[in-house]
Order: sequence, then structure tokens, then C-alpha cells
Amino acid sequence: MSDHSPELAPLPAVHRNLPAAARNRARNATMALFFIAGMVYASWGVHVPTVRDKFHLSPALLSIALLAVAGGSIAAMATNAKWIARVGTRRACLAGGLTMSLCAALILVVPFYWLLLPVLALFGAGMATLDVAMNAEASAVETALARPIMSTLHGMFSVGGMAGAAVGGALLSRGMAPALHLALAAAVSAIVLLLACPAVLPHVPHADDPHHHGSRANRWRSPVLWALGAIALIALIAEGAMYDWATVYMRDVVAATPALASAAYAAFSGGMAAGRFAGDTVRARFGAPQLVRASASLACAGMIGALLLPYSFAALTGFALMGLGLANMMPVLFAAAARVKGIHAAEGLAHVAGLAYFGLLFGPVVIGGVTQATNLSIGLSIVALCAALVAFVGPKVLGRLRI
Repeated sequence: MSDHSPELAPLPAVHRNLPAAARNRARNATMALFFIAGMVYASWGVHVPTVRDKFHLSPALLSIALLAVAGGSIAAMATNAKWIARVGTRRACLAGGLTMSLCAALILVVPFYWLLLPVLALFGAGMATLDVAMNAEASAVETALARPIMSTLHGMFSVGGMAGAAVGGALLSRGMAPALHLALAAAVSAIVLLLACPAVLPHVPHADDPHHHGSRANRWRSPVLWALGAIALIALIAEGAMYDWATVYMRDVVAATPALASAAYAAFSGGMAAGRFAGDTVRARFGAPQLVRASASLACAGMIGALLLPYSFAALTGFALMGLGLANMMPVLFAAAARVKGIHAAEGLAHVAGLAYFGLLFGPVVIGGVTQATNLSIGLSIVALCAALVAFVGPKVLGRLRI
């Protein structure tokens, strides 16, 4: 990673000069944070139907409950970045993670729907606070290690998600009470947080840290951050669409069996996890612009192949390639956002993550609208278009940053 671009903040010496043991402890601690974030979020996802049944929710009321999580996340990203910059990632990870864990434990305990909504909003806010803080920490760890590690850390989030879903499903199938399962997941998360956070780099601005002089106003005026956020939004339109529509495509267009239809999500998620664990090596060797160009092109090709060849094997292969291609979009963009000159890492990350989250939320809705007017194949062609746009624009923006 080069530090000579006028848009890229130089490396703060406070992290460059850390002892090797402290750097390695911080790396391991940050990996643990990403893992438990993915695990808790997946544990909540397993219980969306449980929430619906417990509170006898109509589709509209369930949608409001899900929007409460999203609303809490967006509100936290919009308001907490300056606080994270002030107190440091260590305290912010602990506060956000413990809030997330406590609320997860309460989701199936609260007796009334009107109490559930603020709990879900706080759950989303805690998750978002942890998300921004641990990504700022990941940037600091990259700096300290002097090599890319962001993609591997995001890979740990994917592994945590798969582990949370698998363990949750296994425990529930053996008769564990849903509320007990969420409480157990929350307890494991809290213990990991308390053990890991002391090893996290403080990441509080120091006199020699260029982020020290960043301001909230700079965040909103930075054309670089808006460009990175726009790319992230486009990339997550594609990612959100895959999570919500890949299985529907397999069922309705490919006419696959239920088992093969459900394999679409697994193929995409598996490709995503594999791509993230390989991404740091590729970025270190070829650079971020080349990684984004090749990855987005691969995603575009995978989606086109799945649409032109609506057969089970071809579609699943295309979805796996989509996962491989989209895997490193957010790690690379977050790494860039955390090091924009004059802006604290937490504020840059919150800006880009907030815009990206809109793409994740509204991408499936856009696909649904186009599908309603035409058909699902045309609707999902938007995914291929998004990947093509990222392949064209992303390298230009990242090349200017030279990250």
C-alpha cells in the first residue's frame, strides 16, 4: 500500500512502532470481534420466523420489526462516528458489542411487540457501532502490520455467520428453547468481547495522527468519500439482491428442487467466504484497483452466465462466481475510507458504510419492482449492470487513492 497520494492519510507512527507481540494480539482480537459479530447477527436471523410466531405478526408488522433493526443501524452510523473517533475503537467495540449482545438476549424475552421494536432498534445500533469501530480497528491493524488484512477479517465475519446459523439450527433441532439459544449466543459474544477488547489498539487520535484534525464537516464535504460510498452502494445493491432473490430465481426460473434452490444461498455465501480469505494476498500483490476490476468483472460474468444458462449447475456456478467477485468490494472500500486524508477512520467508515447500507436495503426492492414490471431474469440483470459499473468506476477512484 502506497502512502504518497494527496488523498490518502500517511500512516500514524503510533501504530507503526508497536511491538510485534502487540500487533499480533490486536490482529487476533480483531478477528474474534468480526467472528462474534457475524455469529450474533446470524443467530438473530435464525429467529426471524420465531419472532413472527411469538408475536403473531402479519407480514407488514414483521417488516416494521426488521426496519427497526435497519433504522437503528443507520441512525448509529449517522451519529456515532464522532464519538467513536473521540473515545477510540477499544471502548467503542466494547460498548457497541455489549449493547448488541444484551439486546439479542432480550429479543425473545420481551412480552409485547411495542417493547420489541426499541430492543431491535438498539440491537441494530449496537451492531452498527461495533461494525464501524471494528473496521476502524481493522484499518489500524493493517497499518501496524504493514500488509493487507481487511479481507481476511471480513472473511471471519462470514465464518461467524455460517457458524451462528449452523449451531443455531442444530441446537433448535435438538429442542433447545429459542430464547435460551439467543441468550447463549449473547453470553458467548459478551465473553469474547471482554477477553478480546483489552488487546484491541486504542486508535485514539494522537498528535502525530493525521486523523486528529479531521472534523465532522469534512466528512460530508469530501468528494472522495462520496465516490467511495457510491461504489459501495452499487456493490451492495448487487449483494443484497443475491441474498434475497437467488433462491427465488432457482425455484421460479430454473425450476430446481427445493434442496437445489436453497443451495443458491450456500453457493453465493461460500464463494464470498473463499474470496475474502484470498483477497488480501491478491491486493498485496496486484493492488486494490486491479483486485476490484478483476473481482467485479468476475461477478458480472457469473451473473450473466446464470441468466443466460438457466440450468441448476450453471446457475449455481454463476452464483458462486458472484460471491467470489463481490467478496472483496467492501473490505477494499472500507480500507480506503478509513484512510482518507483529514478524516478520522471512524467517520470515513461510517459515511461509506451508511451509503452502502442503503444499497443493501433497497437493492432487493429495486429488483422486485423491475421483476414485477417485467420478469425476474430482467430484474436480476441489474445485478450484472451494477458489477459492470463497479468494474469500470472502482479502479479509477481507488487508483487516485493508490491504496
